[in-house]
Amino acid sequence: MPSPFRALSVALGSVALLAATVATGRYLVICRRTNGMVLLDDMIPIHSAHWRAQQRETGELLYVAIGDSAAQGIGASRPGHSYVGLLARVIRHDTGRTVRVINLSQSGARVREALANSLPMLARLKPDVLTVSIGANDVADFDAERFEAELRELYSSLPGIAIVADLPSFYFGEAERRVRTANEIVHRVAAENHLEVAPLYRITRGRTAARTALRDVAADFFHPNDRGYSVWASAFEPLVIQAVRTLRTLA
Repeated sequence: MPSPFRALSVALGSVALLAATVATGRYLVICRRTNGMVLLDDMIPIHSAHWRAQQRETGELLYVAIGDSAAQGIGASRPGHSYVGLLARVIRHDTGRTVRVINLSQSGARVREALANSLPMLARLKPDVLTVSIGANDVADFDAERFEAELRELYSSLPGIAIVADLPSFYFGEAERRVRTANEIVHRVAAENHLEVAPLYRITRGRTAARTALRDVAADFFHPNDRGYSVWASAFEPLVIQAVRTLRTLA
């Protein structure tokens, strides 16, 4: 029969091993996230250059996107695997027509940057499809009153064809609470302006935090990867298809 001292020693050793394993795991996650952030920062000029080149292309239909780094496709293996790239592919496939993409998004943009930088450029365009996904970067220093005022200004300036998205799920803690408050505002202001809302929150929330962390995020544990962007695209796709089929009936 093992002595009580030996049993205690084994128990303490097990606890120490578990603590060391957890600490090592946390260290590795922090290292991966830090390295991932550096890697993704390096993607920003590459993706930006891709979308500038796309603007110079021609197409029978014009798809315009307003948003932040997610619309730029940061975290995807290539810009075409972003949700904007995937939706452009959906439009081409469903209509059989060529598509010009003008991506007015900006990495790090909040609603106020969309107002200052994207809206003036949108005013010079006549998109056939317009998607707007903005607000995730407002969560860090969230001010509900300011968010609503800025969002109201943005949405009231959009054409009726615009498809706006609510914010994706942040899953836990204060950030998730802020997202839910922001999404209440998104849905209310969109309804006032008769805009369709892509259910990005419901789609991402349904993936669960564990599944998202294991399968759907890039190296920084924040931006989507290719699989994650296909999830984002699925939130927009039914409304985008509806929009292009409406175009067909009006042609």
